[in-house]
Amino acid sequence: MIGLKVFNFENGATPVEWAQRLALALLGLTIFRLLALYFNATDLFFDEAQYWSWSLEPAFGYYSKPPLIAWLIGLSGGICGSSEFCVRLPSPLIHMATSFAVFAVATRLYDARVGFFSGLAFATLPGVSLSAGIISTDVPLLFFWALGLFALSFLLEGRRDWWVIPLLGFAIGLGLNAKYAMAYFILCALIYFAITPAHRHLLYSWRWWMAVVIGLIIISPNLLWNYQNSFATFAHTADNAKWTGSFFKPHKAFEFFASQFGVFGPILFAGLLIIVFRWYKRDLPQKDRFLLAFAAPVVIIVTIQAFISRAHANWAAVSYISATILVTVTMIRDVSWGWLRVSLMIHIAIVVAMALLFATAGSFRLPNGEDPFARTMGWENIAKETKAQLDAAEKAGRPFGSVLTIDRSVTAELLYYMRDEDIPIRTWMPGGRPRDHYQLTMAFRGKLPEPALLVAIGGIPFDVADRFKNVQYIAVENISAGAGAPRRVTFAQMSGYKQK
Repeated sequence: MIGLKVFNFENGATPVEWAQRLALALLGLTIFRLLALYFNATDLFFDEAQYWSWSLEPAFGYYSKPPLIAWLIGLSGGICGSSEFCVRLPSPLIHMATSFAVFAVATRLYDARVGFFSGLAFATLPGVSLSAGIISTDVPLLFFWALGLFALSFLLEGRRDWWVIPLLGFAIGLGLNAKYAMAYFILCALIYFAITPAHRHLLYSWRWWMAVVIGLIIISPNLLWNYQNSFATFAHTADNAKWTGSFFKPHKAFEFFASQFGVFGPILFAGLLIIVFRWYKRDLPQKDRFLLAFAAPVVIIVTIQAFISRAHANWAAVSYISATILVTVTMIRDVSWGWLRVSLMIHIAIVVAMALLFATAGSFRLPNGEDPFARTMGWENIAKETKAQLDAAEKAGRPFGSVLTIDRSVTAELLYYMRDEDIPIRTWMPGGRPRDHYQLTMAFRGKLPEPALLVAIGGIPFDVADRFKNVQYIAVENISAGAGAPRRVTFAQMSGYKQK
């Protein structure tokens, strides 16, 4: 076994030894990622800053996402603090736990050797390496998806252990509280039950449906929050899908599909496609079909979504929990150690490269002249310039009474990078239903202390300027945003709000 010589692991190791080896590998990887996170030079992306601001006001729901991400950041902040490192700290730790969960699933379905390589492969996926350097809703979602697969594997065996049903319900419920994409888990399970005669009885099993009910009970506070807030999160999800305007965008479907070679890794995604082809030509073993049922439907659905409108590369991320195990066991079964070894080597190289990229963010450009981290750079600079404008007005004896923003990104970033300031920050509400969390919870209603300091990327929209009697432009600054093009930010003094 040439591939095993790379790791110096003989095939005769016990399950405990495989688990110990994975624990050692994941511990080393996580320590490396924590160091990389400490030296990460990027500012919080505005989604991350928004999640942080949510964590200050614990609730059962927020405008665009369920609440678990805010709870995690709040927990981390209570222990660690509010630095960028502390906000992102849950990511590498949860990914380590998810890798152990992948090991547990693969070991139950096959053996501990498959579990070891599956856990290691998942921990080093390119998408996971990127995710470990930020904080996002996918991080807890992937953990609870893997935990759900582990619990479901007991139901498939007909086991009647008392803890299986609450564990499965717990995984479904908290997964939904992480991201509504956990609903794919229920869909994939029903598809698998329907196409598998040996497990079709689970379609009518009270054990399965009791777990689903437990999951719904756990998500019910969020559903109540949505009801009380005009189903804001559901409206946002519909807006995000963008099922309006022109349909049929094959180039978007191609872009999404091609991006999966980057998210899952070129060799592993190619291996998944080969397995799908094999299934089309001949049937797969039942355990393989189980794993495929929790991977292929999501990729297909999101590809169709991309064809209709658009889809981000991470929207099918849950597929790669089971897909990692499926491709890994197939390579081991086919004695394709060379491909598995090359895949792991590529992914480990990406782990190192990703850490170096984050550490040197803002200091280099792509061949086309763009900074790959441009969207995550320069936000602290905007906050510093805003603070400078406030201080200058204070020294001149004409202090501002509030700060007014126009879009969610600036609002979130100012809330985070000006978190030690006590001046109220509000966002412009253009009319109609709220389009982000800040319009829902902290919209400007004309009752804040004047004058207000307006901070806007680009210019001031006419409909905003027209609502004030006095608009005095203060400065238009080109604020550095890494190695790429600077952001043009307008500062203005606004007073005399005109009520309609």
